[in-house]
Amino acid sequence: MFLEAFRRKRDVRIDRAFPWTVPALRKLNELRFAAPVTFLMGENGCGKSTLLEAIAVAVEATAAGSATVDDDPTLAGSRRMASAFEADERGRPAARVFFRAEDSFGFTKRVEAEMAEIDAQADAMLLDEKASPERRQMGANITRSSKWSLANMYGEDPHARSHGETFLGIVRAQLRTGGLYLFDEPETPLSPTRVLTLLNLLIDATEGGSQFVIATHSPILAAFPGAQIVVFEGDRLIETAYDDLEHVRVTRDFLDAPKRYLHYLTAPQHGEA
Repeated sequence: MFLEAFRRKRDVRIDRAFPWTVPALRKLNELRFAAPVTFLMGENGCGKSTLLEAIAVAVEATAAGSATVDDDPTLAGSRRMASAFEADERGRPAARVFFRAEDSFGFTKRVEAEMAEIDAQADAMLLDEKASPERRQMGANITRSSKWSLANMYGEDPHARSHGETFLGIVRAQLRTGGLYLFDEPETPLSPTRVLTLLNLLIDATEGGSQFVIATHSPILAAFPGAQIVVFEGDRLIETAYDDLEHVRVTRDFLDAPKRYLHYLTAPQHGEA
């Protein structure tokens, strides 16, 4: 593993601005990583995504979206948190990648814009009547190269596939043997079957020496064998066994008796179960 801990620096003073308004983040002193895959779980607004983003800033991860972790305005609070913490790293991962599900659109647009600019330059060479045969051949080579680069990024034309398929294609293209990956709710654009595909990608990648820290709500992803699961509960971060997760319990209970749950939800003032 490359990332061993994320700990608060000594003598750091914090204020009442975000993210220190989030109880769990205000009280956090250290998070140690005990497995190749660590899941951060909890209710919306508990701080798991902000913590993941702060880790991404601290390790200088490459953002797969349209902006870098240093420039993205949505990460201002996370950069503030990162300045108060330090990452305890061992060795050098082949890649450090931070990826949010919604970033797939920005990533697609950014790379396509770059490819379009290269294509325009190549077209200018090809259409230049005064250009030598060598210069025109250079234009053709640039066009082939740019199309290859686009395919290498996505696997295929992203517009020919669903959002979920595009997302998985980008994830596949980003994975490197022995990398460090920080994913924020990667299950968002995926069907349950595709979440299983993602789970299989994680298994293969960890066998190749990669490490993941993932903020998620998915009980399917959290079933990763031997994963460390850290749950945000109020102002605490608690390591929790898979079978003890509320996400797992609620999902199981609902699937075992959906009519009972629906009856409760539609009963007047939820007065009956």
